[in-house]
Amino acid sequence: MHNSVTIIGAGLGGLTLARVLHVHGIASTVYEAEESPKARTQGGLLDIHDYNGMLALEAAGLIDEFRALVLEGRQALRVLDINGTVLLDKADDGTGARPEMQRGDLRQMLLDSLPEGTVRWGHKVIGVEDRVVTFADGSTVRADVLVGADGAWSRVRPMLTDATPAYSGMSFVETYLFNADTEHPAAAKAVGGGSMFAPTKDKGILAHRETGDTLHAYVEFNRPLEWFSTIDVTDPSQVAAQFEGWAPELTALITESDTVPLLRPHYSLPAGLRWDRVPGVTLIGDAAHLTVANGEGANLAMLDGAELAKALATHSDVEAALNEYEQAMFERAVQTNADAEDLLEIMFGDEGTQRLLDMLA
Repeated sequence: MHNSVTIIGAGLGGLTLARVLHVHGIASTVYEAEESPKARTQGGLLDIHDYNGMLALEAAGLIDEFRALVLEGRQALRVLDINGTVLLDKADDGTGARPEMQRGDLRQMLLDSLPEGTVRWGHKVIGVEDRVVTFADGSTVRADVLVGADGAWSRVRPMLTDATPAYSGMSFVETYLFNADTEHPAAAKAVGGGSMFAPTKDKGILAHRETGDTLHAYVEFNRPLEWFSTIDVTDPSQVAAQFEGWAPELTALITESDTVPLLRPHYSLPAGLRWDRVPGVTLIGDAAHLTVANGEGANLAMLDGAELAKALATHSDVEAALNEYEQAMFERAVQTNADAEDLLEIMFGDEGTQRLLDMLA
């Protein structure tokens, strides 16, 4: 392949695509709306899986760099009931099959692996037509090969399909507790050294221990989106009131938050979404197969990027490469969507806690 590749979005998927293309000697340019790599925080912990995310990092030639950033011990997990009783406590087994690392560290690793100037910051896309990308500053670029790696609300997706994300019925409220062992000892003890799950029917409290003695909590609700306008989600006491009778060490993950609680609704694209081949254009990651959060989104985006890059490197015919990539990606997405729905039922269905215990055991 001799064409250059234009990538919209400098998330993990887009950067993995650019890196694997670079490994194969194919030029690419990544356009990102954010003004710089430090324009915003990059989320919390990611567990990188040996069956998708790590395969992508191997294709990128970055396994050693990745291993150096892994947070040791964070594969530990526990399940608690609403009284704070530990129902399951699994230590990090040291296998490294699902190592945890900070999303921001992973993104910076990928950025550092690219030739200088590959990413063009401050390029917000406002429209795409016939592979001509228009940016907010009025500039344009025409792409030989255009890849939408621009997430849930992709500007590239409308070239391929009129499908748009719909609210899934689930949302979480995000909180952070800093200096947890000294400032929030009860919550820190409840969470333990890795991940903690306390699910019940239609709601639950989940948390990770991140780097720097930080607890990152996700307070999950199965509620209509309109319900969240009936409470002040930024008020920890109003969020915690939904967990009346729960152990204080669990509700402390809400009431003792060192940040203003932030509402994050889950959206998803239609299950089994496909589109007809459009010359020179495709999608990766959430732009292609957004589903409810299930721990696979970043891993799949990275695998999509790596697999697309390898297809482009293998085929002299761009359309053959894009078709091969898309057919395999569509199949991956179907299975991931089904797994995500199953996980929601396991976590927050009628028998949530017991089914989760059975799965983890």
